[in-house]
Amino acid sequence: MKLPKGFTFVMGGPQRLAGLLLLVFLLECFWVIGKQTVDGEDYRYARCGREMWERPSPLAGYFTTCGNLNGDGTFAYRVAAFPLTVQRVVMLAGDKFRKPENRLYSGGALSGSSWEMRHEVGYTKWLMHVPFALFAAWLGGGLWWVSRRLFGNEGGALALALYVFSPTVIRFSVRPNNEVLAMWGLYGLVYTAMGVAHALQGPRRKWRPRIVLLTVSLGLTAAAHLLAAMVGFVASIVFMFYLAEWRRSVVPLIITWAAVGAGVIELAFFSFRLAPFSYVFTGGAGRFWFGTAGVVAFVHDERNWPALVAVAIAAALYVGVKRSRYFGNTAPLLMVAGLACLQATQVFTAAWLWALPFLFTFVGGVFADALETKQRKMFLATAGLVVGTQALVCLGVLGSLARR
Repeated sequence: MKLPKGFTFVMGGPQRLAGLLLLVFLLECFWVIGKQTVDGEDYRYARCGREMWERPSPLAGYFTTCGNLNGDGTFAYRVAAFPLTVQRVVMLAGDKFRKPENRLYSGGALSGSSWEMRHEVGYTKWLMHVPFALFAAWLGGGLWWVSRRLFGNEGGALALALYVFSPTVIRFSVRPNNEVLAMWGLYGLVYTAMGVAHALQGPRRKWRPRIVLLTVSLGLTAAAHLLAAMVGFVASIVFMFYLAEWRRSVVPLIITWAAVGAGVIELAFFSFRLAPFSYVFTGGAGRFWFGTAGVVAFVHDERNWPALVAVAIAAALYVGVKRSRYFGNTAPLLMVAGLACLQATQVFTAAWLWALPFLFTFVGGVFADALETKQRKMFLATAGLVVGTQALVCLGVLGSLARR
């Protein structure tokens, strides 16, 4: 098959290293998942997620038997239950080719219940947990791509390595939850907005794909966590106005269309049912205040200390070295500052987790600048020591991450 004209893809050393790191990350997640057991929380995601895909709730006024799910979003429920629904449909379709006496249930139609199939359905834990690890790996690839484009191969590799060997990231990547999906969506949303702003300086034919991607990013982030979408929406407006320069007059129109499109995507996650969808605006998921509990817990966790050493060095360099203070480093630092102490008041949230990809991007950028100085060898050795220590710590505590 011929590649499109002008398209080139080179699988060089940086790409191989990134692929190897992402493979290591997936192996870490799979090892942890293999040690887990299915618990009541998993069954809740499976039950209510399957209700979204397969049938409306029998309870009047509610989207599922779990309620209207505004508090923790619908995205994680659909992601967790989608493989189970596909497996069930495939098994029931195959059941039509069996002899009547060997069928899972009487009738052979695609309406059999999972209760009737309880002895046939397998790999439930893997089907529910692996998709979240894949989303986290997807985010890791995006983190490397952004950091490499901004800071070069070394900055991208360092940012990805810190992400891959973060016990906190792995802990949230191996079980159904909306936090890892909000982290994935928010990072993509912010840097997609920057990409749209840069595209505005070029020909109009390049605008539409990025605007569509911005809309999808905002909609999926809102489906995971409304507060994350609100933060990403505001950050996108600020960064787009800053970067668009003489095209700033177009930004309000783009933002408006993105917001409308995101609303349609959110409505689709509620199966286009207006009654439960209206609860998004009245359920209080967007109410927030500020607190340091999440940050304090992250800092006090000894498993994060090697990475925090790199953060401390990067912060000192950013303050003390003028060449480190430019937009590429400042933007992720601003996102960390805005997210780290953010707390929703009505629902569970881990905004400090959403800040981690931006934090690792910041560290990669500052170290990339330091590696261009006369002290390159010292900073290269420091980065290698930090990554090596963090990797050893992470691999040593994988067993403890299997517990919820």
